[in-house]
Amino acid sequence: MLDAATRAQVLADLNEVYQTRKPLPLLTQTYPDITLGDAYAIQEAFTAERLAAGRTIRGYKVGLTSKAMQETMGSTEPDFSAMTDDLFAPEDTPLAIAHFFRPMIEIEVAFVMKHALKGPGVLPVDVIRATDFVLPSIEIVDFRVGPGPGMTITDTVADLAACGAAVLGANPRRLDQLDLRTMHGEMVINGEVVQAGFANAVLGNPVTAVAWLANKLGEFGVTFEPGHTILTGSFVRAMPVKAGDEVIARFDQGLGSVKTAFI
Repeated sequence: MLDAATRAQVLADLNEVYQTRKPLPLLTQTYPDITLGDAYAIQEAFTAERLAAGRTIRGYKVGLTSKAMQETMGSTEPDFSAMTDDLFAPEDTPLAIAHFFRPMIEIEVAFVMKHALKGPGVLPVDVIRATDFVLPSIEIVDFRVGPGPGMTITDTVADLAACGAAVLGANPRRLDQLDLRTMHGEMVINGEVVQAGFANAVLGNPVTAVAWLANKLGEFGVTFEPGHTILTGSFVRAMPVKAGDEVIARFDQGLGSVKTAFI
């Protein structure tokens, strides 16, 4: 476990990445004693600085929702991070590639809450009752730490669960209009389908991912508030992007698509 001074140094180093544009080496290699608890404390402090600067919590993200990714990162559960308002962008808004470090994209189903929801004891049925609607979304995964061989969940958690931004579509659908367990999605880059899969790769059902996160955050006294947007995790492999790329996340069952471009 790290002492308070070392945690503060990691936080300062993370902030410096925005100036140097050079991601840090893996924290688990630089600080062999770092724990997952340290990583969440660093993430919390990073978010607190953003809030002190005038940002607001707009939602949360779940990552590592597939067993394969958890095993790769040496974890037995997903990771998560708060998302401030500056991390969300509307569809069809060009994104400056220079804003990111090593951007990759994922396609996800985003939940928008209608009622407050707080764990423990949240079940999928509670998520269904509390959800206003879902939207198609693109998450831009980005790295202020690493990535590299030996990366673990501790590295990603300290790094806002590797969140760079999210692009939300404007095609809302109620959960009773969909069967998320069978929903199919495609990632399209420059007109070519590069990844495709089914939403049940996300803990069997994205609804389950929201319930898991509500319960996990409940341990920290956090409540999903009305209007919060929850990114439930990708059900296809993340793909890198570069300037000039146009990206579309396309879903069936009437959820539709969302598009962005990198300039």
